[in-house]
Amino acid sequence: MQTAEVVIVGGGIVGTSIAWHLADAGCHDALIVERESHQGKGSTGKSMGGVRAQFATAPNIQMSLYSIPFYAAFEERLGLPSEYRGQGYLFVATKQAHLDYLETNQRLQKSLGLQQVRMLTREEIIATVPQLRSDDILGGSFCPTDGFVDPYSVMVGFTTRACEQGAKLWRSTEVTGITVEDGKLSSVATSRGPVSTRVVVNAAGPWAAQVAALAGIDLPVEPLRRQLIPTEPFDGVSHAIPMVIDMTNGFHFRPESLGFLLAWNDPEETTGYKTDFEPSFIEKVLVRAADRVPCFENLAVNPKRAWAGLYEMSPDHHAIIGETPEVQGFFCANGFSGHGVMHAPASGKIVADLIVHGKTEVVSEVEALGPARFARGALLHETAVL
Repeated sequence: MQTAEVVIVGGGIVGTSIAWHLADAGCHDALIVERESHQGKGSTGKSMGGVRAQFATAPNIQMSLYSIPFYAAFEERLGLPSEYRGQGYLFVATKQAHLDYLETNQRLQKSLGLQQVRMLTREEIIATVPQLRSDDILGGSFCPTDGFVDPYSVMVGFTTRACEQGAKLWRSTEVTGITVEDGKLSSVATSRGPVSTRVVVNAAGPWAAQVAALAGIDLPVEPLRRQLIPTEPFDGVSHAIPMVIDMTNGFHFRPESLGFLLAWNDPEETTGYKTDFEPSFIEKVLVRAADRVPCFENLAVNPKRAWAGLYEMSPDHHAIIGETPEVQGFFCANGFSGHGVMHAPASGKIVADLIVHGKTEVVSEVEALGPARFARGALLHETAVL
C-alpha cells in the first residue's frame, strides 16, 4: 500500500493551492487525486476569474485580504503568471438602500484593513464608465485592488511548484472509498490502489458532498449552474474599466480579451449537475445589458462560445473550511458559493495552517467557517453574492 501524509481530493485551484501551501509550510508529502485526465475541467476552468474584497462579512473580507495581495505577487513569488489585473470592482447603486448597504459594508471592510475601498458619487461613476445609463444611478462603491485573474494559470502555477517540492499528482484517478477506524482516518481507496494516510482534504468542488459521504459525513454542498456569455470583439466601451455590478438586478460585466464577459444570477436556476449552456439565457442577459449600457444593444454574441459551470453552494454562501467533528483527519475546503477562485490562496493557507499548526491567522475566527457550524445553527450569511 502506498502512503501519503496528506491526500487532497480534487486537483482544481483550491486543491492545488492547499498542496503548495502545505509544501511551503514544510509538508512535502501530499498526494493530489484528480479524477479527470486534465485538471481544471470542473469549476476552475469555467470561472469568471473575478477577485474582490468588497464583502459583507469578516471571514470573506479577511480571506480576500490574504488572497488578492497573493495574486498580485504571484509571479514574483512562484515565478509563473496569475494574470492578475487590478482594474477594480464597481458596485452601482440605484436605491438609497443600496447605498446604505455599501456604506455599512465599507465600515467593516476598512476596520479590517481594506483602506483603498471608497464610495463614488454619481458623477464619478459616469466619469469611470461614461456609457452607463445613469438617470437612476445614486452612487456606488469602488475598490481598485479588486480585479481579475486567470484561474487556469494559477492552478498550473500551484501544481508546478507543489510538485517540484515533493507533492504528487494522480490524474485520471477516482477516490472510491475512505476508511475510518475509531473515528480516525486510516486510508483512502482509489482506482489506482489504496493509500494509507491520516489526513484527507476534500477539495472536490461541486462534488464535495459525494466525497464526504465516503467518510460517512453529511456535507451540505449543492451544485448550482452559472452561465457566462463572452461577446465578440467590441470597442464601444473602454477595456480598462472595472467589473461593473448593476445592483438593480445583479447583472455584471467585465472586459475580456477584445470583448466583454457578461453574467447574471438567474433566480429561476435550480440546483443540479447541469453543465450545458442554455441558449435562451442569452436574451435574458442581453436585455439587462442593453438597459444599463445602451450601446450594448449592438453586442454580437456567438452562443457556441458561451459556457456553463457549477457553483458549489453552502447553506449560508460561505466556505466550509476545517476539520469535521465526526472524523479526525478529514478536512473540508468546500462550499465557496462562487468565491473559490478568489479565495483559493487563503483557503490553501488556512487548511495548511490547520493541518500543520492547528491554527491560522488568516481569519480571526476560523471556527466560524468550520463544518460544525451547521449542527450548531451558527450560520454566517453573506449577502454580497454575485
